[in-house]
Amino acid sequence: MKRLLPQVNPLVLFVLGVLPVFGSLLVRTTPQALVVLASYAVLAGVFVPWTKGVFWRLGFVAFAALSVLWSTWLLGGNQAANAGIAALRVLVLAVPGALLTPWIDPTSLGDQLAQRVKLSGRFVAATTAALTRFTSLGQVWDQLDRTRRARGTGPGRNPLARIPWAAGMTFALLVAALRGGTQLSLAMDARGFGSATHRTWAEPAPWRRVDTVAAIVGVAVTVALPLALAVS
Repeated sequence: MKRLLPQVNPLVLFVLGVLPVFGSLLVRTTPQALVVLASYAVLAGVFVPWTKGVFWRLGFVAFAALSVLWSTWLLGGNQAANAGIAALRVLVLAVPGALLTPWIDPTSLGDQLAQRVKLSGRFVAATTAALTRFTSLGQVWDQLDRTRRARGTGPGRNPLARIPWAAGMTFALLVAALRGGTQLSLAMDARGFGSATHRTWAEPAPWRRVDTVAAIVGVAVTVALPLALAVS
């Protein structure tokens, strides 16, 4: 079953990552949030392949929820119940995106947005190029890390040495991203991406039965379930 998720239409995954914005607004109590999160957990256990990228994203979501919990408790009159529901809303909002975004291919998503949603070709081309560059930042970071270690400028075993090392790596990553973005922009302009009026697309944008099933299940869990719990 875990092989199905990477095969789902990226447009469906993108929409299912955004829909919890509405579902989280319907969550009013702790039991409601726990029921929704339990449904997330069941579906994730069945369909989501657990990779390093998924765990990293869930880690950031957990950090965001804890920060909201602490800040709401501190600034909201030490009301533990209000702080808890605020943190749970963050989890209801962000967990689906953390689970689904690793499986969205930017190029396939661009094909779907252009051919099926009928968005502007120029907007789609620019967005796809930006997303492709963004997903390659991890590879650039690894290349910079290996290069610095090969030159003997790695952080070593001292934990405090990692702070200036991380600052230097971040600055180098920013420079590499700006340089790559400039080269990509020049290449796209040279090939007429900015002035083209009638565009063609190299790959088709199919819609299969598994996409329909994934869309129905995703809408039921992210929107219909919170709505049913809110009105019950």
